[in-house]
Amino acid sequence: MTTTASGTDKLTIASARFFRVLGDPTRLTLLELLLEGPRTVSELVEATGVPQSRVSNHLACLRWCRFVEAEREGRQVTYSISDARVGRLVGKARELVRANEDHLASCERIGPDWI
Repeated sequence: MTTTASGTDKLTIASARFFRVLGDPTRLTLLELLLEGPRTVSELVEATGVPQSRVSNHLACLRWCRFVEAEREGRQVTYSISDARVGRLVGKARELVRANEDHLASCERIGPDWI
């Protein structure tokens, strides 16, 4: 086990960051759309109504963290899920959330206030 200067092990820090990636509503929406199939940035912008620069920023995060991969063909970049386990994880999370949806949506202990 590798620990950092703060005494927290590296795996715990990496795991917390993993869940932070999933903790953003826009990134989660992008992942859910990509679970339906590969899409271009333009298609994701159209589907979400989120500005292109913001979608691109979130995709860069998802790509860096290896949730998605990109394939360039000329000027067009198509994004897809890089690992099928992402879909299973999101599906399991949805199962857990459904049982407590109203309670979780009203939580005031976690921010920012995006709900």
